[in-house]
Amino acid sequence: MMILITGGAGFIGSAVVRHIIGNTNDSVVNVDCLTYAGNVESVATVSDSDRYHFVQADICDAKAMADVFKQYQPDAVMHLAAESHVDRSIDGPADFMQTNIIGTFTLLEAARSYWTILPEDKKQAFRFHHISTDEVYGDLEGTDDLFTEETPYEPSSPYSASKASSDHLVRAWNRTYGLPVIVTNCSNNYGPYHFPEKLIPHIILNALGAKSLPIYGDGSQIRDWLYVEDHARALYKVVTEGIVGETYNIGGHNEKKNIEVVQTLCELLDELVPARSNAATSHLTSYSELITFVKDRPGHDVRYAIDASKIDKELGWTPKESFETGIRKTVEWYLNNENWWKRVLSGEYQLERIGDK
Repeated sequence: MMILITGGAGFIGSAVVRHIIGNTNDSVVNVDCLTYAGNVESVATVSDSDRYHFVQADICDAKAMADVFKQYQPDAVMHLAAESHVDRSIDGPADFMQTNIIGTFTLLEAARSYWTILPEDKKQAFRFHHISTDEVYGDLEGTDDLFTEETPYEPSSPYSASKASSDHLVRAWNRTYGLPVIVTNCSNNYGPYHFPEKLIPHIILNALGAKSLPIYGDGSQIRDWLYVEDHARALYKVVTEGIVGETYNIGGHNEKKNIEVVQTLCELLDELVPARSNAATSHLTSYSELITFVKDRPGHDVRYAIDASKIDKELGWTPKESFETGIRKTVEWYLNNENWWKRVLSGEYQLERIGDK
């Protein structure tokens, strides 16, 4: 297949690109406008493949999207391009409305125009896979409930509201126009190439630099953590085997309080790079001494947890990584890939923009 991936230079998108090029015979056209969170260095390990193509373009640009469909004739779309940082959405929601809502609308219209004129066999085989988040469901009461594919939407932040809107658009294009769509909603991802503003890489890099490790409120917020490479496997399985019109929730079966995540990171760093042996932290006995509790953010959801039994039963996907194995791999990756994250922190990665190869 030729698969059009939007946001393929982002965290999850780049994992999907690496998975497809590295583990299948399919081809990829990676469409990314390279905002601050897009980094072509995240796909450097596969970018020399003759099955990989890159186009720098904005999904809000209707002409650019029409041109991509015309040139590459994709058999499927995996739509991951999105603004995704909750704190940024609180400080500046306009970008989230533009990219996540208008961008999805523009891409849907480009896909519909392309799909409508396909030969019947290709029309039947075409898929528009929309990748979303569990945050559209709001948060859960107590400790036993789980998000299912039937959980009503109750988004709390401008980010989750914009993603909920995009989910509704995708399903409406299926019902009204017959566009063959599939939707997935995932839990919190972590792993290699994660942009440093997110919790896990932020804590790792702050700890190594002897900076404070800020935790919102008392750190009791619970998230279900999904290793990004497990997620990439799940997304490929959905786009190739999922049923049109269906929704699949993808979770890691790893519920952890934020404070537990941070404490685990400190323990791993204490083991792998003892504070006493790190010039920046030689005055510390443990990285956990850097933990600081800060004022909670507005509308902070308390608990997310996904019931991923449907994708297990119907498509045979389960995560390979436990939180313990995945978080160790993640810490080791950041320790072994200092050049990648230093270029991100310095902004050097943004100085290199490439065209279609």
